[in-house]
Amino acid sequence: MNLTQKEIDFLDDFKAQEKLCIEKYDRYSACACSTELKSLFGELADRERGHLKTINEMSGGTVADVPPTVKANNCNCGCAGYCDENSRKNDSFLCSDMLASEKHASGLYDTGIFEFTDPKTRKMLNHIQADEQQHGEQIAAFMKSNGMYC
Repeated sequence: MNLTQKEIDFLDDFKAQEKLCIEKYDRYSACACSTELKSLFGELADRERGHLKTINEMSGGTVADVPPTVKANNCNCGCAGYCDENSRKNDSFLCSDMLASEKHASGLYDTGIFEFTDPKTRKMLNHIQADEQQHGEQIAAFMKSNGMYC
């Protein structure tokens, strides 16, 4: 697959965004007060690592087949049972920041998809964008179940 300079630039942007999300999820998992949130952030960091691997492969000219869509289980985002308000506020901040990051990532993919000419690449990027939206849904579900999100 031959990439245009514009496509290469978008892939570089995607890589930077994925790396940032991975770093934030890893750091925030360590800082989260709730064990449920630590687990969720760890899970999402791993998903972002998969995205980064896919984008790196695309940069090398290879586009894998789109994997089946994995539906998030938002039912597992129950009440964390915070014992103090400061812990809940800490986790609320971490969630709010990651939700904003996921919104940004989704928007970046939304714009970038239109710049790629290869249908298989567009399909894969669309899949990654849907995955980013699902990450946001999982974070929002956790926030709602813990009184952090209206």
